[in-house]
Amino acid sequence: MERISIQAEKREVRGKGAARSLRRAGKVPATLYRAGRAQSIQLSRKELSKLINSVAGEQVMVDLQFADGDKKLALLKDFQVDPIRSELLHTDFFEVSLTETVKITVHVATHGEPVGVKRDAGLLQYPTREILIECLPDKIPGKIDIDISKLEIGQSIHVSDLKLEEGIKILSDPHEVIVNVVAAVAEAVAPAAEVVETAAPEPEVMKKGKKEEEGAAADKEKKGK
Repeated sequence: MERISIQAEKREVRGKGAARSLRRAGKVPATLYRAGRAQSIQLSRKELSKLINSVAGEQVMVDLQFADGDKKLALLKDFQVDPIRSELLHTDFFEVSLTETVKITVHVATHGEPVGVKRDAGLLQYPTREILIECLPDKIPGKIDIDISKLEIGQSIHVSDLKLEEGIKILSDPHEVIVNVVAAVAEAVAPAAEVVETAAPEPEVMKKGKKEEEGAAADKEKKGK
């Protein structure tokens, strides 16, 4: 797993007003979690944005370096972005130890075009995008990459098919489907001729009803005479 260093500061003032002031100053409020505890910190928006853009969804280990010489090893857990201004609002980190295992979700990436899609016009589906694993922090893969080029229609790759490095335990359901290829189903459209044939009997019923009405009227006229 990639490891990146970034400068951090301990944050004493909290609240929405303080967070807005930080953002105006080019800082981003963040929280560092560890064993049920939470520590408020702040980081440079420029450095943090660079970090987030460089990892592109992959897991990464972060060395948080404080001005007083303190250091914290952490994983980037989550971040919030303003949907309108695309401004980084808040970040969460999870402190780890190199001697303690952690449970973490890792993204599953695919490469290659399946035979069932390229040759047989099948559809590729991704029921699962990430899996849960447990291992030491320095064993965490940035992502799990699988080759799907040989998949034919009706075939799939399950969690149980993944081969990870020794020391990494998969916690997700082994029967869970990660990716599969299915046959494309064409929509059935009724031919125009069939629609005409279905609608044809109705005028005949109407004509029959009209003749019956005319016959009844003639009988009445005869009786009247």
